[in-house]
Amino acid sequence: MAPWPELENAQPNTNKYLEGVTSQQPTTPGKGKEINKNDTGSPVTKIELLPSNSTVALIEEPTEVADPWDLPELRDTGIKWSERDTKGKILCVFQGIGKFILLLGFLYFFVCSLDVLSSAFQLAGGKVAGQFFSNNSIMSNPVAGMVIGVLVTVLVQSSSTSSSIVVSMVASSLLSVRAAIPIIMGANIGTSITNTIVALMQAGDRNEFRRAFAGATVHDFFNWLSVLVLLPLEAATHYLETLTDVVVETFHFENGEDAPALLKVITDPFTKLIIQLDKKVISEIAMNEEAAKNKSLIKIWCKTLTSVTQMNVTVPSPENCTSPSLCWSDGLYTWTIKNVTSKENIAKCQHIFVNSNLPDIVVGTILLLISLLVLCGCLIMIVKLLGSVLRGQVAIVIKKTINTDFPFPFAWVTGYLAILVGAGMTFVVQSSSVFTSAMTPLIGIGVISIERAYPLTLGSNIGTTTTAILAALASPGNTLRSSLQIALCHFFFNISGIMLWYPIPFTRLPIRLAKGLGIVSSKYRWFAVFYLIFFFFLIPLAVFGLSLAGWPVLVGVGVPIIFVILLVVVLTLLQSRCPRILPGRLQNWNFLPLWMHSLKPWDDLISLFAGCCQNRCCLCCRLCCRTCCLLCGCPPCCRCSGCCQNLEEEPELPIKVPEAFDNVAMSREAPDGPPQAQGEAGGTRSIASSTAL
Repeated sequence: MAPWPELENAQPNTNKYLEGVTSQQPTTPGKGKEINKNDTGSPVTKIELLPSNSTVALIEEPTEVADPWDLPELRDTGIKWSERDTKGKILCVFQGIGKFILLLGFLYFFVCSLDVLSSAFQLAGGKVAGQFFSNNSIMSNPVAGMVIGVLVTVLVQSSSTSSSIVVSMVASSLLSVRAAIPIIMGANIGTSITNTIVALMQAGDRNEFRRAFAGATVHDFFNWLSVLVLLPLEAATHYLETLTDVVVETFHFENGEDAPALLKVITDPFTKLIIQLDKKVISEIAMNEEAAKNKSLIKIWCKTLTSVTQMNVTVPSPENCTSPSLCWSDGLYTWTIKNVTSKENIAKCQHIFVNSNLPDIVVGTILLLISLLVLCGCLIMIVKLLGSVLRGQVAIVIKKTINTDFPFPFAWVTGYLAILVGAGMTFVVQSSSVFTSAMTPLIGIGVISIERAYPLTLGSNIGTTTTAILAALASPGNTLRSSLQIALCHFFFNISGIMLWYPIPFTRLPIRLAKGLGIVSSKYRWFAVFYLIFFFFLIPLAVFGLSLAGWPVLVGVGVPIIFVILLVVVLTLLQSRCPRILPGRLQNWNFLPLWMHSLKPWDDLISLFAGCCQNRCCLCCRLCCRTCCLLCGCPPCCRCSGCCQNLEEEPELPIKVPEAFDNVAMSREAPDGPPQAQGEAGGTRSIASSTAL
């Protein structure tokens, strides 16, 4: 350890704190000094004390901690309108029109990429999703039915597709309405993954990512919490089945027209040039039709002619004839007349993969990569354009219009009006995924707050069920009742969830949970991907696997895990609210290993592996170099191979040091230490921690 430096010459220069004292410099009167004469006539210099600067506070502390959820001010950094000349004003108007047209164009391709993304997921996992539905014995278990709904909706990226499969199975008596309700609950969860994927595209900026990811996952938490409460309630009381049965019996619904295709009219001409799917194949696989397992989901023939003709066919015996009058025998065979349906292909579809002859999984992978690339690019450009357009007074007006409540005592009405707006907008675009995904970048840049996005998201849940009800009313007569009852179950499920988690401000748990997840994910951005994989893939697959083993295995494994989770939640609440009632050891989680109650060790591990992938050298060289560094224990990586990056040194803490200690003795270091760097900004010195002590 280096010896303590000598301070014998460290006396402060008091003359510099006094103005006008005698010094070796000429004492000519300057500005700020007044010369008076005393009774003897000798000049006396008037001394003025300068303001004292305290050297007690060595480290500057922040005066105020800003709320991370405050909406940022979108300031206009350009030239003001009043300062522009006529040419500048005309140019500004044309720039605004051009930005608006570009914004609409990128939004159009954004919606189209979501549609292609759904088709890609159906090509990649549609047949697997149909096989999930084919095991009817598992779906009698409500928990297994719920996770099947989650997995199928995640795989096909469309709750409408999974709902239509369920309707077909109910209409064919392969599935009861009671067993279909948990699947609809799971589909409600699975459809919220789309806007969570969109939020991952804003991971470049931590502040935007925190807001965007919280705004996207508020939908997830609402659906998960609603299922956790309503699924046991439905399994015990069957209230959704009873309520919807009464509604269907009371109102004698008749077949109506199909739901209006408002957004599809605009996007279908473009997306049908890329890919078209035969979605009946998934339903046929779900209903255990063997011939459908070898069919391709890619639609080849768009125009077909189906004709019914009468033909003479042979039957095994006269009992198989259509009627006794149409039955005869020639001594060798028994003949009858039957209607034979023949299908004639007329015109092929006009899309890119119509003549490709590629497997569905290959086409799905290609479309998945392209759609994600287009989705990411469009989202980046939308955020940039919104950031350049929503500035100054425009941003102030929009933010006040969206986020301001009505005056007292009608402030509570604002949230319910937002629910109606969300339902109406979702009805227009006919997809809750499109509406919430388009709202996610607005939350990220700070135009819409989390508190306002929550009721808009709840409204989108209702809006997508109204579209499903209209689609059910257009169903054929044999499927009208089942499809309408399932659509009403979806509607009343969302209404029940809103009644649980919105009317009372204290019960709005999804907002607090989403904010907590947003803070964690902005600090450890890899945790967002882990959350997505864990909650939408690993948990449903684990529950589905345990369901295959039977109820005893599912209960035996699930009950202890649920008990541990509840215990952790209760202890965490007590630690934050009433820590005194707990024993001293349980007042925090420090008694556990660090990796069990902190993400920092996991972050270091992931950073270590990510650092290996960032270097431009062969994999073998990277692994050998990293292994050598870990075995040797040296702080920097070994430089012999030249493929490891130097570890980033911890930034030194800037500390204010009194000028009395600014001398040569204080800057000495140990003989083997590196030279100490000195900062130049604002009289701040960067010194070693041992010297500061």
